[in-house]
Amino acid sequence: MSNILKFIWLIPVLPLLGFLFNGLARKQVSKTMAGIIGSGTVLGAFCISILVFFSVKGGNTHVAHYFNFIDINSLKIGFDFQVDQLTSIFLLIITGVGFLIHVYSTAYMHGEEPKDFAKYFAYLNLFVFSMLLLVMGANYVIMFMGWEGVGLCSYLLIGFWFKNTDFNNAGKKAFVMNRIGDFGFLLAVFWLIVKVGSVDYHQVFDAVAVAKTNPLTTFDVTGITLLLFVGAMGKSAQIPLYTWLPDAMAGPTPVSALIHAATMVTAGIYMIARSNILYTLAPVSQNVVAIIGLATAILAATIALKQNDIKKVLAYSTVSQLGYMFLGLGVGAFTGAVFHVMTHAFFKALLFLGAGSVIHAMSNEQDIRNMGGLKRYMPVTHITFLLACFAIAGMPPFSGFFSKDEILAGAFAKSPLLWGIGVAGAVMTAFYMFRLYAMTFLGKFRGTEKQEGHLHESPKAITIPLIILAILSVIGGWVGIPEVFMHDGHLLDDFLSPVFEQSNAITQKHVLTHSTEYILMGTSVVLALIALLYAWNRFSKYQKTGKEEAGLGKVLENKWYVDELYDAIIVKPVLSVARYLNNVMEKKGIDGFVNGVGKAINYGSRQIRLLQSGQVGAYILMMVLGILLFFIMQLYL
Repeated sequence: MSNILKFIWLIPVLPLLGFLFNGLARKQVSKTMAGIIGSGTVLGAFCISILVFFSVKGGNTHVAHYFNFIDINSLKIGFDFQVDQLTSIFLLIITGVGFLIHVYSTAYMHGEEPKDFAKYFAYLNLFVFSMLLLVMGANYVIMFMGWEGVGLCSYLLIGFWFKNTDFNNAGKKAFVMNRIGDFGFLLAVFWLIVKVGSVDYHQVFDAVAVAKTNPLTTFDVTGITLLLFVGAMGKSAQIPLYTWLPDAMAGPTPVSALIHAATMVTAGIYMIARSNILYTLAPVSQNVVAIIGLATAILAATIALKQNDIKKVLAYSTVSQLGYMFLGLGVGAFTGAVFHVMTHAFFKALLFLGAGSVIHAMSNEQDIRNMGGLKRYMPVTHITFLLACFAIAGMPPFSGFFSKDEILAGAFAKSPLLWGIGVAGAVMTAFYMFRLYAMTFLGKFRGTEKQEGHLHESPKAITIPLIILAILSVIGGWVGIPEVFMHDGHLLDDFLSPVFEQSNAITQKHVLTHSTEYILMGTSVVLALIALLYAWNRFSKYQKTGKEEAGLGKVLENKWYVDELYDAIIVKPVLSVARYLNNVMEKKGIDGFVNGVGKAINYGSRQIRLLQSGQVGAYILMMVLGILLFFIMQLYL
């Protein structure tokens, strides 16, 4: 089995080949072939990832060196891949969920022109390749290459329907806000190079783990980890760099699922989990991560309470769930955060793909106020969507229950206040998700007669991925059953323990008593269940009233006016400065100088041309004047 580790380079290369084929041959390839190539390459990567998973199961780590990417004096940065337990989990998530999204896309995007269809799959393959490069890199530079790749692909896919200006603006917004975070990431990498002389994971982590040989001061570690977190804030949509993610809904629904569930937004979680020893040595940074994560979780949850666009509710739900993952990282529950990444990939991909199935049946309608009663028209979509709602609400025995409560238990061990605020977010999650479910699937249909006549269950290419993800949403959390329920039941914790070994050796882990765990779990589940039942009862018979929201409801519907605030204090001033630079500095200053030089030469040429009159007397006069001028210069100079 260990021989498969020699071929780990195939995992990212297969999607890259799919990108090249569909991209270069997009005008010649058929839709069927584009779909087969795009999906097949990711399936191949998934199959190899399964073999890699079993190869590293015993605690093995494999590093493959291919060539020196940078070789300058003492600084050597290799193009190296590293495969260990953390990498293998992310490989399975990216390729597994990514493959289902590719299959789903073959049906969802069937209305596109063949060349656009192939281009879409080329972008998807490039996205998967970039994410695989990010998680397989053995140093921060290779990680950053994949990091930038997913940023580029998000821009391409969010603005895929580029004829719509709003979609283009959403793509640009994602690109620009990610660049802000990426700047912090780069500064952290440069800091490591200066202080440690390396960006290789093993060299950096081994150096800092031993106090006597640690080349980094407390200030260095804190600064580096905070800058890395700035990068994570951009990629994983945390306050204040979160507003791009809801706007990413402009892209096709499968793209939303890919960005929100399996790839881009989990990059920041992976980066901090990979750098766990650095954060363990920087308690200030860990506190910042926990506070920002929890604040993001609560803010996004409040906004989701009053959203009526089915994809916007799920988008803010993603921002909120990412906040919980950062809360887990901040309180030292690294396994819990990675566990929630895995379960979230299952149920959030299912929710987005289920939403896409609904939008497909509703003739591109996305307002849940115009839906209702879809349960009898779309039985498969309905039941799978319901299971995903139970999972994200943290109802036992669904997957989200185990991962969410592991994070909340870690938060309680750190501070009961963090736990209390986290439970409040979980209660809001249960409420807004079952508000979404009830308004979409229960009650009477509130759309038009034309829409009702078009209602139907989606084709198998859409429903089969939904069924697979529904099964994973139910049983996916059983790999992390806490000890309070089953001794040695947390298989994921045992599997990931080698990755977090250095951090665990430094940190004194606070173990909760079984009675405390039962109380914490019971409290969060009962409160979430009350919110769930209340939302179900209140919105299952929802009727449109035409009344607009008022007071706090209007504030939440308008997302706390954060976008308007950013527009007022950042966008408009920057645009004003840009207009000044363009109209005054550029056109009147730089262009004025350059054009002035040209005009001066042109004018001078016209005047000198007048000297060429053709009159011999004038030429003799100029010769005499020239000779006199020459003698004067000789006398006085």
